[in-house]
Amino acid sequence: MSFHIVCDSCTDLTKEDFDRGCFTWIPLTLIVDGQEILDDETFDQADFLKKVAESTGEVKSACPAPEQYMEAYDKADDIYVVTLSAQLSGSYNSAVLGKNLYEEEKGKKNIYVFNSRGASTTQFLIAQKIYEYASGGMEFQEVVMKVEEYISTQRTYFVLETLEVLRRNGRLSGLTATLAGALNIKPVMEGTSEGTIQKLTQARGMKKALSRMVEYIVKEGRDLSRRMLAIAHCNCPKKAEFVKNLIEKSLDVGEIVIIETKGVSSLYACDGGVILSY
Repeated sequence: MSFHIVCDSCTDLTKEDFDRGCFTWIPLTLIVDGQEILDDETFDQADFLKKVAESTGEVKSACPAPEQYMEAYDKADDIYVVTLSAQLSGSYNSAVLGKNLYEEEKGKKNIYVFNSRGASTTQFLIAQKIYEYASGGMEFQEVVMKVEEYISTQRTYFVLETLEVLRRNGRLSGLTATLAGALNIKPVMEGTSEGTIQKLTQARGMKKALSRMVEYIVKEGRDLSRRMLAIAHCNCPKKAEFVKNLIEKSLDVGEIVIIETKGVSSLYACDGGVILSY
């Protein structure tokens, strides 16, 4: 039996993942002032962040069509799909519709769509867990069961340099975003178990906010000694290293991986944003 892992492009996979040959990326479309940018291997982060910084109109993303997922479902006997939180994007529903259409045309097969209930690093870690189990020879249904169990234990936090894109997408009032910017207040956000986002706390200045985020993780008191922790950064490797060093001083973690945000994550994290999951 062969397996393949299909991920939407908010799954911030690395070159090493793609080199394994069992990952397919389904690109979302990024829209800045009416210009469409495909979130695929042609994505240029520096150029994109410049466009976002200079934009005055709409900045958003559009999910892939079900047909894009359908094509990828032919790649192996066992197909595992990882998408953005169904609460944040239509990507999950598109992947499920693609599965239903595929099975209507070609018959039943092992396809399972995971609702990550998160984004970026959440999805990255889910993809790593699927690979670990499936490449180890585990049966399809057991992989699904164990990965769903893993998803239910995940935690995601993030600190953004700017709230502008969230404000433009209607997630914050203009006053909140402006006030936070003027006072240099950085909210520490968390992903909920339902797959939405909420404010956890805040601090003045980025370093204090990142430190507050790590303090919260330490206070949670979970045993992370056998767990992978992923830190994604949008054009700010030093901040990611800062967070990694804080965690290593305070916690016993199985492995810490630093990754770079691709298109969708760069759109919402904005220049200077840091996302963390375990």
